Amino acid sequence: MANHSDLISAVHAGDIEKVKALVQSDASAASAKDERGVSALMHAYYRGRRDIAEIILNSRSNLDIFEATASGRAQTVSEILHRDSAQATAWSSDGFTALHFASFFNEPTIARELVRRGADVAAVSMNPMEVTPLHSAAAAHATEIVRMLVESDAPVNAKQHGGWTALHAAADNGNEEMIKILLQHGADSLAQNDDGKTPAQIAQLKGREKAFQLLSAA
Repeated sequence: MANHSDLISAVHAGDIEKVKALVQSDASAASAKDERGVSALMHAYYRGRRDIAEIILNSRSNLDIFEATASGRAQTVSEILHRDSAQATAWSSDGFTALHFASFFNEPTIARELVRRGADVAAVSMNPMEVTPLHSAAAAHATEIVRMLVESDAPVNAKQHGGWTALHAAADNGNEEMIKILLQHGADSLAQNDDGKTPAQIAQLKGREKAFQLLSAA
């Protein structure tokens, strides 16, 4: 029988062949979790290894709301929420809500469902990142979700660790449409991060000329 920590290690290493071998030799290994309770599946998504995640998913029969959200399984999320509506505001073992994951993994259908079911659009992650779902969406270029969140009264000027607002992230990414949406909903173009940089200065530093012009005009 495989040591379940071996699967976590294989995911961290990006060793897809070892992941295959481990779950083939012991299907229960696909449910492996680390010492914090974070599953191997979530570790794969955190590392952008959807190929590895698919291998693990094929050996899993049940997903929690966080795994279902990260994997984009909207129907599964709906079924979980139908059984237990409190899951809309539940916290993962590493301090995120499902809405954080829907935002970060750019799953607008799931994000809308979670908000409709009472997810907290202002939830601050219970970990050093101190991100709200809006920060997660902005970092992930998830423009549609950013729009939905600010239209649902997400705090547009909330600051995450480092003092960054969603507008700082949009500037860093050069996402002009997102910048416009955030500004239209009251984003502070003069907000400074912990390094004293405004979104316009971030855009300038990254060579995002059009974003810089938008923010300077604001």
